[in-house]
Amino acid sequence: MLLRYKIGGGFLLFFVALLIVLTFVLSHTSACKPVLPVSSGAESMKALVYNCYGGPEVLAYTDVEKPVPAADEVLVRVIAAGVNPLDWHYMRGEPYVMRAMGIGIGAPLDSRMGVDFAGVVESVGMSVTEYQPGDEVFGGGPGAFAEYLVVPEDRGIAKKPANISFEQAASVGIAGVSAMQALRDYGKLQSGQKVLINGASGGVGTFAVQIAKIMGAEVTGVCSTRNVDMVKAIGADHVIDYKNENYLESGEQYDLIVDMVGNHPLLSNRDVLTPDGKFVIVGGASGNWLGPIARPVGAAIISPFVEQEFTMILAHLTKDDVQALADLMESGQLTPVIDRHYELSEVADAIEYSETGRARGKIIIDIGQATE
Repeated sequence: MLLRYKIGGGFLLFFVALLIVLTFVLSHTSACKPVLPVSSGAESMKALVYNCYGGPEVLAYTDVEKPVPAADEVLVRVIAAGVNPLDWHYMRGEPYVMRAMGIGIGAPLDSRMGVDFAGVVESVGMSVTEYQPGDEVFGGGPGAFAEYLVVPEDRGIAKKPANISFEQAASVGIAGVSAMQALRDYGKLQSGQKVLINGASGGVGTFAVQIAKIMGAEVTGVCSTRNVDMVKAIGADHVIDYKNENYLESGEQYDLIVDMVGNHPLLSNRDVLTPDGKFVIVGGASGNWLGPIARPVGAAIISPFVEQEFTMILAHLTKDDVQALADLMESGQLTPVIDRHYELSEVADAIEYSETGRARGKIIIDIGQATE
């Protein structure tokens, strides 16, 4: 019996020690390194990069080497880029689990910043067939906060509709795809159903309200007082001002709740969901460890024990979905909402504003001109 206790205690100490080491390794942040100069003879461009984790102060506006497209890639001259919460998560390396999942232990493996872009094709690789120089395109790819970026032809890129500006197109990528997949793939939304969008005035929310209406749903948006008129204007059938009303006390039941805010306990939402309703979490709370994963873990624990389905979306920027959003914009059914504009040299300020969570729609980085 004593031997069993000793062995058990030994294993416990081992796992505690392992946890301590893991905590130290994941939370360790290396000192910032200087940006390397552009190689002699290489063509340069302006870009926003980072070489260590931290606040906006770690971002550097500098000269870097202009990318060259591989055989299957498209080189895009960026006209505008969109800011997402994902950008400051990468900047801070938080939650720490992101570091273990590939963005880099101690320091970022990839110094490029930004994902959503819109611009003009500069050149193409030898195996590219769908695009040619001069095409106006938009989508998502690493390094959007720069004068140029390269994107594989078969990834999240599509031709920009002529009736949409570069700035509007640059706002679509992550937010638009997240909204579409939350409603269609995770929420299984059907025409005639009732959906509530909690956080209807934000980047994902403004797309979710419009796409839900396109899908034939009865849409209720939840936002602050200053955004009520805007949410109505983009198509919401009903708007709840959360400063004056709690949707949990509305007496309504919804087939689907898409939640970008997380300001109510998960189980509290059961009473406002239909018996087979779905609750989809988009994004997570801020924090290093438990904050961002508490709700997804809670949803996974709750779902098997209740009739309703609680889940978190893991969006994937696919070529088909970017094209689907392009089609909706071209037909006039979907119009991006833009809050503020910043210059490429002001990305740090743009991300700082994004972190406040008060943006109405999307934040845009103006980088180039549509014509030379």
